[in-house]
Amino acid sequence: MIEEGNKGIKRVARIIWVSSMLLLFGVTIMTRLQGQQEARKRIFKMEIRGDIDPRMNRYVDLALTQATDIDADIVIIDMDTYGGAVTDANDIRTRILEYDKPVWVFINNDAASAGALISIACDSIYMAPGSNIGAATVVTGEGEAAPDKYQSYMRSIMRSTAEENGRDPLIAEGMVDDRVEIDGITEDGKIITFTTSEAITHGYAEGEVNSVEEILAKNNIDDYEITPYTLSAVEHIIAFFLNPMVSSLLILVITGGIFFELQTPGVGFPIAAAGVALVLYLVPYYLNGLAESWEIAVFVVGIALIALEVFVIPGFGVAGILGIICTVGSLIFMMLANDLFNFDYVGSGEVVTAATVVFAGMLGSVVLLFVIGYRFTNSNMFKKVALEDTQKREEGYTSSFYSEPLIGKEGTAFTILRPSGRVEIGDTIYDAYTRGEYVEKGETIVVISQEGTSLKVRSKKE
Repeated sequence: MIEEGNKGIKRVARIIWVSSMLLLFGVTIMTRLQGQQEARKRIFKMEIRGDIDPRMNRYVDLALTQATDIDADIVIIDMDTYGGAVTDANDIRTRILEYDKPVWVFINNDAASAGALISIACDSIYMAPGSNIGAATVVTGEGEAAPDKYQSYMRSIMRSTAEENGRDPLIAEGMVDDRVEIDGITEDGKIITFTTSEAITHGYAEGEVNSVEEILAKNNIDDYEITPYTLSAVEHIIAFFLNPMVSSLLILVITGGIFFELQTPGVGFPIAAAGVALVLYLVPYYLNGLAESWEIAVFVVGIALIALEVFVIPGFGVAGILGIICTVGSLIFMMLANDLFNFDYVGSGEVVTAATVVFAGMLGSVVLLFVIGYRFTNSNMFKKVALEDTQKREEGYTSSFYSEPLIGKEGTAFTILRPSGRVEIGDTIYDAYTRGEYVEKGETIVVISQEGTSLKVRSKKE
């Protein structure tokens, strides 16, 4: 009995010992795997290849957000740009300076103007053979030097950015101002632009490399995983609707739908199509920082003025003209990176392109309405749903809805007739319309026709 008890205790002890060994082995394996994963560096790679504008501003913002989401250890920017808008470059610079992980830049040809500012904001700069950095003078959309207030601002942020990352601020200022003289680097009248070797010599680059992989090798990073930034499906759709040709087609639908709805009120489909096209036009430009809130507000005011002119104010005057100006102008401004009517950084070519897109869309809508309208009214489908026969009085047809003759009777305008409204004859209210003239409320009217569902009247003063 005692021997059997001892055997049971030994068996339990053996099971516990084996289980402990297995658990220890498992923990050791998991720890090693976790250590390997932690040792592997997550490298996030994004590209800045093109103008620095609101689109690139949004692109960098989305990229850095994704880098944070995947907990990247290092962000590397593959850069080749001639620059762009200072305001957008400053936004990108600020995000990079505030980013809590190292941001390195690989200048794969050019980092000029705004590109130089963004590069200096990075923790480390690496350059491909034959690359350049500098020439950060602020220029207008026409390529001319901008006024000194813009140069002063650029000099300031270039200096502060260089100081933040331990680079010579005077060299950064010399990339903007040709009056800066630095012995052995530049002389009066010349803007600083460094080649790869010059940038390395003067502390503006950590080394010369041919690829991102070489950058990692220089930093003794052997175990890594590179995650390139790619636009999401939504961003690709947004980019599609930013295409000038697509924008022109959307404007065609917007203007055509509004015009058709005004001509045939109550149909519903044209105004719905115009609404959808308007959303597809506004949202991409708004998300990319081009369509400002005030531009959207001006567009809404323009539509309201046109509607006011059509439905309320007689004739076509100031409200209608202002409405057209506001509508067309806002659509053009939404495509341009202007800063509240400041077009210093907008080239004339961009203005011409935007105006061409808007006017082409509007002209196309007019042509389309005439062509489609003519073809539709002569199609078999239209003949099946439209009443083409004339119901003449001589053939026995009548459209009178009144139990007693009213022609010649007098009454008063119950509402303003513009030219339609309501009139009161005796104690009865009738729908009525004039031959085109306006009749004020309370004015005496005379019935001149009673066919159809509305009376045709005229002012007794005539």
